[in-house]
Amino acid sequence: MSLISEFKKFAVRGNVVDLAVGVIIGASFTGIVNSLVNDVLMPPIGLALGGVDFANFFVVLKGDRAVDTLAAAKAAKDVTVNYGLFINAIINFVIVAFALFMVLRQLNKLVAPSPATEAAPPPSEEVLLLRDIRDSLKTRG
Repeated sequence: MSLISEFKKFAVRGNVVDLAVGVIIGASFTGIVNSLVNDVLMPPIGLALGGVDFANFFVVLKGDRAVDTLAAAKAAKDVTVNYGLFINAIINFVIVAFALFMVLRQLNKLVAPSPATEAAPPPSEEVLLLRDIRDSLKTRG
């Protein structure tokens, strides 16, 4: 089989196409989740913690240590560790993972397993014995 025909067979298989669709939808879903976290969830959490904005949690490693916001530190070209943005990223991940879990959970409930995919129970001893008898009769005559 040539390399091109093998690649074509691989590329048009259903799993690859499904994966491509999932990646595209996931990439577009990222904007929605980022907005949900940054614009809807984080303000009340910050308010509950006394008006704290996680995006402005950072440590200046090199530069002016008197800056109050991450934007000011970046404008001053300070070297910073932005652990608040990391907290936001973790919250984004948890929300995406939970949303994906809920979607797949509902999809699994809607799609019942087909009879072909269910494993057939093993044959009973009587059936196995009858098969042995049948096979021995075939070999005799």
